[in-house]
Amino acid sequence: MSRTTLDTPPTAPDAHAPLSHGLKQRHLSMIALGGVIGAGLFVGSGAGIAAAGPSIVIAYAVSGLLVMLVMRMLGEMSAAYPSSGSFSAHAERAIGPWAGFTAGWSFWVLLCTAVGLEGIGAAKIVTGWLPGTPEWAWVALFMVVFCVANLAAVKNFGEFEFWFAALKVGAIGLFLVLGVLAVAGVLPSTDSPGTSNLTGQGGFLPHGSEGLVVGLLASVFAYGGLETVTIAAAESQNPVQGVARAVRTAMWRIALFYIGSMAVIVTLVPWDSKEVVEKGPYVAALDHLGIPGAGQLMNVVVFVALLSAMNANIYGSSRIAYSLVERGQGPKALGRVSAGVPRVAVLVSCVFGFVCVLLSYWRPDDVFPWLLNMIGAVILVVWIFIAVSQLLLRRRVEREAPEKLVVRMWLFPALTWVALAGMAAIFVLMARQPDTRVQLYSTGGMTLFLAAVGYAWQRARAAR
Repeated sequence: MSRTTLDTPPTAPDAHAPLSHGLKQRHLSMIALGGVIGAGLFVGSGAGIAAAGPSIVIAYAVSGLLVMLVMRMLGEMSAAYPSSGSFSAHAERAIGPWAGFTAGWSFWVLLCTAVGLEGIGAAKIVTGWLPGTPEWAWVALFMVVFCVANLAAVKNFGEFEFWFAALKVGAIGLFLVLGVLAVAGVLPSTDSPGTSNLTGQGGFLPHGSEGLVVGLLASVFAYGGLETVTIAAAESQNPVQGVARAVRTAMWRIALFYIGSMAVIVTLVPWDSKEVVEKGPYVAALDHLGIPGAGQLMNVVVFVALLSAMNANIYGSSRIAYSLVERGQGPKALGRVSAGVPRVAVLVSCVFGFVCVLLSYWRPDDVFPWLLNMIGAVILVVWIFIAVSQLLLRRRVEREAPEKLVVRMWLFPALTWVALAGMAAIFVLMARQPDTRVQLYSTGGMTLFLAAVGYAWQRARAAR
């Protein structure tokens, strides 16, 4: 297909498809707020602290700045062109059908696999509370509950996420208050640690720049899940307003929840404490304060965060698949809608996720690690598509429909190029680290395969 044919925007599914608009503004606001507090923050940050030490605060600040830029770019496009396909639809509009195909299906694989991983994580917590119960049975139960909820109506997804997010926001808000009081030395029966944990045990950079790099890579992937709000916005009562509000508040949410909590943790607890990795940094910090039952309460919050991520990823994967099919880039059966819900896409996404769970038991030494490596760097691939799409679409929107620029990227195009340079730097850092090099190559292989299939599909459609 020639480049000139792309000047006409692809058919947006939301323009004619029977998806419902059952998400209220309160749902969208809380999805945006709670989406920042993902399972990666609670579960994955311990390994980052162990690698980077107190400098994990710098790692989260640097990666947080990159994420803010990505969210601003995505918000600009999603406010101008609300779509359940989000960045996939934007990539098709800006670059071509092959780009939308590649970004969409790679993200679908990522979300479906993540559903299984989060189910396993939640099941491990439950089996800690109820020893002797089978993990797979708990995963199956969670999968059935959220599958049924997403099959019924989009408002069910919204209600689950509303209350999940409310609990997460309340818990981490309380954690930050207690942590700041403890650091200040005004929490009863707790002495202020001062700066001893920041300067002791090897100093602020105990493992040097290499440790900081490992922490940076860990922090980048902890931010996954922020894209859900732009997918959900298409089914809200006021998509443009919802996206605009979510994006404009992203900066303080990232600074408060991620960077703020990391600063509190490494100030309160020695970074090399084994509990940081074994129990998780939040549980370790609360146990360190000696608040009765606080550690177990945080385990409940982590459990809720994992269930919230499962619910959001089932929703997001089904909508991405639906959007791809509506744009002629997938099996038509996945696009069938009943009562405003793409039920076949929901079912297929859940089945794929549960197959990943079974693989973790059946083939834990070969197939399952290969699958994990394949999705390891997908989020970076998606971010690159977002940045390139915004770079191309901004001029087009300014020329054709400037009134659609409700959200604008800061200092365009300079900061878009800065974001692209940052992503390229992360790829270079991943290639230098043995643990992440395999992920980079595996994700690269999947991306190239999908791009080739998407391009062949594009050529075949153009030849008809």
